Amino acid sequence: MNPLKHVDDHMEDLISDLQTLIRQPSVSAKNEGIEECAKLVQKLLKKSGVKSEILRLKKGVAPIVYGEVKSKQNPNKTLMFYNHYDVQPAEPFDLWDSPPFSGTRKGNKIFGRGATDDKGELITRIKAVDACLKATGDVPCNIKFVIEGEEETGSANIEDYLKKYKKKFSCDGVIWEFGYVDAKNRPIIGLGMKGLLFVELSVKESTRDAHSSLAVLIKNPAWRLIEAVHSLRDSNGKILIKDWYKEVTPLSKQDLKLIQSEPFDENDFKKEFGIKSFVGNKKGLDAKKALVGGATCNIAGFVSGYTGDGAKTVLPSESLVKIDFRLVPKMDPKKQVMRLKRHLKSKGFSDIGIKVFHGEAAARTNSSNPFVSQVKDAADKSFGTSILNVSNAGTGPMYPFVEILKAPCIAIGSTYMFSRIHSPNEFARVDLLKKMTKCACLIMDNFGKS
Repeated sequence: MNPLKHVDDHMEDLISDLQTLIRQPSVSAKNEGIEECAKLVQKLLKKSGVKSEILRLKKGVAPIVYGEVKSKQNPNKTLMFYNHYDVQPAEPFDLWDSPPFSGTRKGNKIFGRGATDDKGELITRIKAVDACLKATGDVPCNIKFVIEGEEETGSANIEDYLKKYKKKFSCDGVIWEFGYVDAKNRPIIGLGMKGLLFVELSVKESTRDAHSSLAVLIKNPAWRLIEAVHSLRDSNGKILIKDWYKEVTPLSKQDLKLIQSEPFDENDFKKEFGIKSFVGNKKGLDAKKALVGGATCNIAGFVSGYTGDGAKTVLPSESLVKIDFRLVPKMDPKKQVMRLKRHLKSKGFSDIGIKVFHGEAAARTNSSNPFVSQVKDAADKSFGTSILNVSNAGTGPMYPFVEILKAPCIAIGSTYMFSRIHSPNEFARVDLLKKMTKCACLIMDNFGKS
């Protein structure tokens, strides 16, 4: 039997297993259901003929579920599927049309936290390997699964896992944990991911909140923080920290060619998010270049004083702001932290506290790598057509995979770009799950023949 025919004939099994995964909460931010979900994933791998085990680093760290299938026909090439079994918190619950961990199916959609990010993506890879084994009794190349449980909280321990199990995880290429599908059902093949630096800046001025009439005498820490944050970037989004862009290399001619050819409907994008214009009034190629290679300084949250209903005339004693910086290749998170600290000190804000939550470098696979054409060929056959994207605008722990395993990483998946990931009513589309499962079968076949 052909593996693709097997996928067609067993979609109900895929849907059922995805619903089972969704129904097991696995919220890493709250350490909810992590162990239980890891065991469930291991069970699903074994059910599909994948030899699997649970790997541990140290107490308190989420385990990695590892799976492996050795190829009889081509034992010299190894493809890794990297995924994660943890999900974002589901709150606010009242905004969900059906319970977030129910896996409710409505027509072509399966709803639930993790339906796409990342349990839907994971199930397509497992079922692709299952289809090959059931249809042919073999896989076209060695297959490895590395499925972590901390991606949604920043993958703080993935680098240590990769170092500890470097030999076990060795491979020739990595299919990343997700990939977007655009409004015209074209998969966007991502060749890289931006890095991330997440910090918290804080100011404490007085021992307790005071009556706002005392603002003539007591300094307001919120104003102090606003002034400091305002010094970090201009209204066009350019980061004003000295040497912030020092190591960044310009996009290559090949990168620019790919960016130029990549479709991007500005009007549809603006309509989806209810916005009238982009930062710095970017248009056309500049907007696309920003998504691929633009660094950002974003206020993720600002807290100070009273934020409840109605009025309360209070002068807050402290204030804090959470900021995430998206980084591009060659930006070292540790260097950028030092530059941020120097900037605040030089601008007279040495009283502001800085707490670093997470730092992740950017990674990118060269578009001329043979792995790219193998993945694109598979995507074109399964989806009809596909789009090469120089770098995703988001962040994941791709850098340590490239740096430690020395393997190219490519992101491709079934996540419809408006599937509400990280939001209430997240959903997966059944038709895209099927196409991605077939695509994974074809990727393995192409990779094994190369």
